[in-house]
Amino acid sequence: MTTATRLVPGEAVVLDRASTENFSVASLVLGRATRDHLLAIYGFARLVDQLGDEVEGDRLAHLDWLEADLERAYDGEPEHPLMRRLAPTLRAFDLPRRPFLRLIDANRRDQEQVVYRTFDELVEYCDLSANPVGELVLHIFGVATGARIALSNDICTALQLVEHWQDVAEDYGRGRIYLPAEDLERFGVRPGEFDGAPYEQLMSFEIARARALLDEGAPLVGTLRGRARLAIAGYVGGGRAALDALAVGRRKASKPARALATLKTVGNGR
Repeated sequence: MTTATRLVPGEAVVLDRASTENFSVASLVLGRATRDHLLAIYGFARLVDQLGDEVEGDRLAHLDWLEADLERAYDGEPEHPLMRRLAPTLRAFDLPRRPFLRLIDANRRDQEQVVYRTFDELVEYCDLSANPVGELVLHIFGVATGARIALSNDICTALQLVEHWQDVAEDYGRGRIYLPAEDLERFGVRPGEFDGAPYEQLMSFEIARARALLDEGAPLVGTLRGRARLAIAGYVGGGRAALDALAVGRRKASKPARALATLKTVGNGR
């Protein structure tokens, strides 16, 4: 076993995190087979984040190892248990490599870039760090089209922004600032300043921007049926509930709030 495989999280950690993330894939309404395939993708995404955010040593080298293990998952026998879990899903759905590689590239960028000058720069980062997950989910449900992937990208970018706005102080403690520098300057907020009227105005602005992007992608729900509709509505509803919580100063939404927002999204189809 390599150093990297000893340092990454095991399956139990992934399952635990699945119940709390905005990209939750553990809903029992999806059925066991679909849930297992989605959890395999989620496990990969968490594995990438762990290697890029938390392991000690040369993180770029760890990410290189993961890219090699991804190739083994497609063509041979991968090393890590989460990658072995992913391999049957890759083959069953003939999943493209590119979304997985983009997730790895996002974490490579994290090793080199810790500040984003503009909102457009941040959205470009989200295209690597979040959008591939939504694309892969659509492939699992057999509903991936160019139009749907475009709507999914809006949803996933919005959800990534939600996570950044939930974790502003935590990210700052890690030396990363995802609030665009141009917005900090516009509202007169210094990096590391997490209270006061200017900061509240800044966060209201960022919350509204994420909400608008989520609403742009939400019509994706109306193009889907069955379990795919429920799953995507869960992501959209969970994001809306999280934004509502942030708007009143709470970091996370309650489970009842997420469930209610999901039901409304399923019914409205957007």
